[in-house]
Amino acid sequence: MSTFEKARAAALETLEAMKPLEPVLERAARRVGDCLIGGGKLLVCGNGGSAADGADFATEFTCRFVSDRRPFPAVNLSACGSLTTAIGNDYGFDQVFARQVRGFGRPGDVLVALSTSGNSPNILAALQEARDCGVASLALLGRDGGHARGLASEELIVPGTATARIQEGHKFLLHVLCEMVEGRLQTGA
Repeated sequence: MSTFEKARAAALETLEAMKPLEPVLERAARRVGDCLIGGGKLLVCGNGGSAADGADFATEFTCRFVSDRRPFPAVNLSACGSLTTAIGNDYGFDQVFARQVRGFGRPGDVLVALSTSGNSPNILAALQEARDCGVASLALLGRDGGHARGLASEELIVPGTATARIQEGHKFLLHVLCEMVEGRLQTGA
């Protein structure tokens, strides 16, 4: 079997294994929709590829997902290099997202945190800070959820051990979440 066929088979297996996540995804979409329609904002964070996926997710709300509509506030906490490096330098890299959650987050907002392992110290700190600040949270995790399991208001744990397949699962879930919320954002209801 070629590398392509192995990867394709593994991706399909991951997608099939995510079927039980549908009810959680529906609750997460309701939470995100309520947040944005109610005047709140999304705070999105992740490291590496998860940061890139989070950036795309935030863009879908502030720019557009399918068709033209008003923009909604979704902030990519990985975006500002000067802020990230200042916090990392002054408070430690573990605090780069938590400090921003504390500064920007308000009740009614939602933190969306991505971590394929669920063990990134800065993601754990951000989820804890969200809890402390009264900010709801959605964690997209992989494997067994790691140390982040149980810290978020809602969690979507993609089964498997291959980082690439988990990231593909996260991307799929984020796009489906956008599709679920988009109609509400178009009508404002």
